[in-house]
Amino acid sequence: MPKVRRHALVAAASLLALLGSASPALPAALPVAAPVLAPITAHHHGNGVLHGTSSNWSGYAATGGKFTSVKASWVQPAVSCTSADAWSAFWVGLDGDGSKTVEQIGTEADCSSGSPVYSSWYEMYPSYPVNFRNSVQPGDHFTASVTTDGAGSFTLTLTNATAGWTRSVNKTLQDATLASAEVIAEAPSSLFGVLPLADFGTVDFTGADVNGQNLGASNASSIDMAEGGVTRTTTSEVGNGTDFSVTWHHS
Repeated sequence: MPKVRRHALVAAASLLALLGSASPALPAALPVAAPVLAPITAHHHGNGVLHGTSSNWSGYAATGGKFTSVKASWVQPAVSCTSADAWSAFWVGLDGDGSKTVEQIGTEADCSSGSPVYSSWYEMYPSYPVNFRNSVQPGDHFTASVTTDGAGSFTLTLTNATAGWTRSVNKTLQDATLASAEVIAEAPSSLFGVLPLADFGTVDFTGADVNGQNLGASNASSIDMAEGGVTRTTTSEVGNGTDFSVTWHHS
């Protein structure tokens, strides 16, 4: 199934600036991007869990119903900047797997001119993403959630327990299909395709739940990031019904 890819954050800054609107402070090296559909190749594990590969997503996605909430926690990874420019994002969201809307919130860990850059954001695609101004550092403990009343009203919340801040955004999107729920590590994209994936090591997602039930009860599909015979990340099995990890292998 196709997945809608998240915009790199500078797209909002660049386009809003052209329109004369104020834009958030963003890392200068983030690329201008557009939504691109990434094909999913799926097969079954022996244990019955549906498993697939994507060129830009890794983690878990639940489909096959109506989804009104998703939540998870993670520790912000530290990136190893072995290349000058690379990108990675970590988020929870509704829609995007087989639908044309996306309601997401999370963090980013990038390499800009060889130096680490960390940030946080939300996106209600097709609107442009918005970058929060709050400080993000490796090792910060985050909890993120997206909830909806099912009638077009959404609340997206991101809490940095380490730094002691919370951002909660209320938005409306009437044509959201609510066709999926995800907890994902992503390789952002430019207009030319999927970008080099920053070496984030391993990110551990904990306390993941969908529609108020633990992730393991949601029949979510496991996704590895791979393309052209190159495995970029692998996703572990779910432990305790709520916890899993995504490990970087290749840019």
